[in-house]
Amino acid sequence: MAATERKTCLSAGALIRDILLLNQEVAGNVTKIFPVFTPRADLPYIVYRRAGLEPDPNKGRLPRDVVAVELSCYTAGYSEGVVLAEAVRSALEGVQTSHSGLSLRSCVLTDAEEYFDNDAYVQSLTFALRISGTNFNPQTN
Repeated sequence: MAATERKTCLSAGALIRDILLLNQEVAGNVTKIFPVFTPRADLPYIVYRRAGLEPDPNKGRLPRDVVAVELSCYTAGYSEGVVLAEAVRSALEGVQTSHSGLSLRSCVLTDAEEYFDNDAYVQSLTFALRISGTNFNPQTN
């Protein structure tokens, strides 16, 4: 299997982005969803990043790594940010799905904080995702 076909928890951000874009409540309330960073965007928007990884070193099974993903919701108003954060939580928490070559076994909110940055209110949510790669074959590594 080619390296470009194999998916592991390192692709978790793309999986989360796809789930959020398929959710009408989230997608209808943001201008865009960006990976890692954007120097400029119209409010409201979401930035996501992989914030940590806890590998599952097993033998002969699909890896079930735990990855932390941080999503930051940027909005013009505080209340608007809380509503968007609630929509993101509702879209992600407890979701189990196979999508984009990955299998999401569980998704749990583990932390949240809020702050003000560059003329925007930010609701930052951290989720722990248990993921296995559906295209992963331990015999070819």
